[in-house]
Amino acid sequence: MNKKFLAIILGVILILMLLVVLGVKKVSSGAAGGKHRATVRALLNQARLLEAKASLLEVKGVYQQLVNDFSESSDVANWQKRIEEINIKLLFSSTITPKSIIYQIKSGDTLDKIARTHKTTIELLMKSNNISDSVIISGRKIKIWSMPFSILVDKSQNILLLKSEEEVIKTYIVSTGKNNCTPVGVFKIVNKLLNPTWFKAGAVVPPESTENVLGTRWMGFDLAGYGIHGTTEPKELGKQVTQGCVRLNNADVEELYSIVPVGIEVTIVD
Repeated sequence: MNKKFLAIILGVILILMLLVVLGVKKVSSGAAGGKHRATVRALLNQARLLEAKASLLEVKGVYQQLVNDFSESSDVANWQKRIEEINIKLLFSSTITPKSIIYQIKSGDTLDKIARTHKTTIELLMKSNNISDSVIISGRKIKIWSMPFSILVDKSQNILLLKSEEEVIKTYIVSTGKNNCTPVGVFKIVNKLLNPTWFKAGAVVPPESTENVLGTRWMGFDLAGYGIHGTTEPKELGKQVTQGCVRLNNADVEELYSIVPVGIEVTIVD
């Protein structure tokens, strides 16, 4: 009886010890979770204050810290989206970034010449320097985005990534070819057209026609008949429904068109 009683006592003690250990872990976990939540709140408050001061680079840094330090948070996708929104604001603002330079306009310069020399677009030069027409003044200093852009299209997700070096500047929802017919590979943009005419088999469809599926912009590949363009069917975005081209909604394709120059690489993967 004494041995059985002793065994029971030892069992009870072990159970009590286990409960104490589990309780300590729960308290520690709760404390850590509370500390994390407090840190996230503090960083979000910091981001709001910086945004009120239009300190875009600093705001981006705060959101990047949130993404890096709290990668398991359910809010990561929202923070990443916020970073991409700030990226576009930075592109179209006069704020100098690590990926841009200051250029002093010289006698004989034109926007077209500057854009071609620095492999950028006239539209991006105008937007980021608040230039309203083609007249530029010798001696003026302007911001030029100096790092090359590239595009990655992922057919499995129907997304297009605008990248500069390895950084994703923005993610766009697209439509790709039905039956997976959009070609895979590395291509180059060789031409760009505003309000393109659609030349389809047996017909020429003008830009103003509601039957013109190309939307408001066209960026053609070095593979005849394929390219990136707008759409008259925005509800079909995110699906494989095209004849092989990559479609964006018109607002997105107009934004992309203003950023990327002729000659950049477009990589398409399954």
